[in-house]
Amino acid sequence: MRTLLLAACAAASLAAAAVVAAPAVPAYVSAAVADKGRDDDRDADARRHIAEVVAFSGVKPGDKVVDLIPGSGYFTKVFSKIVGPKGHVYMIWPDEYAKEAQPDPIKNQGLARTGYPNTSVILQPGAAFAAPEPVDLVFTVQNYHDYPDKFMGKIDLMVFDRAVFKALKPGGTFLVVDHTAEAGSGLRDTDTLHRIDPAIVKKQVTDAGFVFEGESTALKNPADDLKKIVFDKAIRGHTDQFIFKFRKPK
Repeated sequence: MRTLLLAACAAASLAAAAVVAAPAVPAYVSAAVADKGRDDDRDADARRHIAEVVAFSGVKPGDKVVDLIPGSGYFTKVFSKIVGPKGHVYMIWPDEYAKEAQPDPIKNQGLARTGYPNTSVILQPGAAFAAPEPVDLVFTVQNYHDYPDKFMGKIDLMVFDRAVFKALKPGGTFLVVDHTAEAGSGLRDTDTLHRIDPAIVKKQVTDAGFVFEGESTALKNPADDLKKIVFDKAIRGHTDQFIFKFRKPK
């Protein structure tokens, strides 16, 4: 009995350790979030907890970053100001997704001319993820669940995760933010509710060689019953989301 109790306590301790306390927001993150070029984005900042999410990623001046499927460039602008002239932000679009997301990929190209010169857009096949140089951070928000879906060509997520691993420098970070699906659902809801089971993400990414470093709860919402499509007006913009940080071993 005592052995079982000790084992249960150890498991509980490990689970608690997996939730990382919110890091202090560095001054360079705060300054990037306050950038005037983001005025049109600012209304979403409190809801999306941008300062906390970016701080959790660990990005710093001089870093090379992949913003994977960057949408309008909401996070790209912040990364650009943080990494500065010695860093770079690669906005990577899978060709399959870019077709669905126009005109965002075209608009992204304009960022380099409007205050974010250290940014560039790359279009590539979804099944052939690669960065043009070793990077410090691969960052993806609400898109990991899309990779196994039909419109993307049903990409093998293990192949994708290994490609991310290869693209990162030793010690580099893979940050995954996505809509939470019900526990045990695996990939069941990726194409219907646009959600994914956090457990399968953790398993797949660690099986690819990454070390799980922890989870931020900045985007948790216990009021989300996890049964609605993320576009449902009752929950859109307020889904329960997990934020997982993985590290490529040095």
